[in-house]
Amino acid sequence: MGTVTIGVSIAVPEPYGSLLQQLRAGFGDAAAHGIPTHVTLLPPTEVDGDALPAVEAHLTEVAAAGRPFPMRLCGTGTFRPLSPVVFVRVDEGAEACTWLQQRVRDASGPVPRELQFPYHPHVTVAHGIDEEAMDRAFEELAGYRAEWSCNGFALYEQGPDGVWRKLREFPFGSTTVPPQAGHVRGTIPSR
Repeated sequence: MGTVTIGVSIAVPEPYGSLLQQLRAGFGDAAAHGIPTHVTLLPPTEVDGDALPAVEAHLTEVAAAGRPFPMRLCGTGTFRPLSPVVFVRVDEGAEACTWLQQRVRDASGPVPRELQFPYHPHVTVAHGIDEEAMDRAFEELAGYRAEWSCNGFALYEQGPDGVWRKLREFPFGSTTVPPQAGHVRGTIPSR
């Protein structure tokens, strides 16, 4: 079957996912329409296509050990000058994301992966574009806020066209949702 490029992430729910994707495109990020809005748990990773069943089995086990948790995005941050990225900050849920990504990448699993930088959960809204557009993204989304209950994550594959497509969702094993995480709400700053 050859190799495939996969990633594991938590999707930002609608209407916030599409809105942030449109804003990212509006800042001039050409990759915006090929990348669903997300918080990364496993960055792009090449695996043998025949290993996908083992990857799915592993992710099923990780999800079974998880439980829903509140996610809140609030304000912006940047990795500049180290990396040309502006992002929306994960204000609540970062600990749970860190726990999940460690288990997804665990050395005993089918996708052990060392990271180039320390893990920092975030939602990219501008990547590799000119500095003026990066500044605009940072400023315009400084008041951004969204909240929801994270109930699982998904496995994605990058196609030859560069577009990321969902292969499968992995809901958490427990259905107990903390009371503060039972709904989706947010504020979008005006442009």
